[in-house]
Amino acid sequence: MAKGWEVLNMLCPGVELTVSGNDYQNINWHSNKPAITKKQFDDGFAQFDAWKAEQDAAKASAKAALLTKLGLTEDEAKLLLS
Repeated sequence: MAKGWEVLNMLCPGVELTVSGNDYQNINWHSNKPAITKKQFDDGFAQFDAWKAEQDAAKASAKAALLTKLGLTEDEAKLLLS
């Protein structure tokens, strides 16, 4: 289950805010950008898992492409970085 701050990072990247817990009323907006609505926040919990899976897949794809470009296996890259 997603946490409130994770949902807010997904919905409002770069927006300055503080949050305590998973309740909309515990969000303190410190930004000039308009705050999201309670409905947007609540709906974000349902969207988070799919969004996170997309982010993870994109990161894995970029990593694989880089390893291919460098002609290295993952184990070889780990050895270089250790």
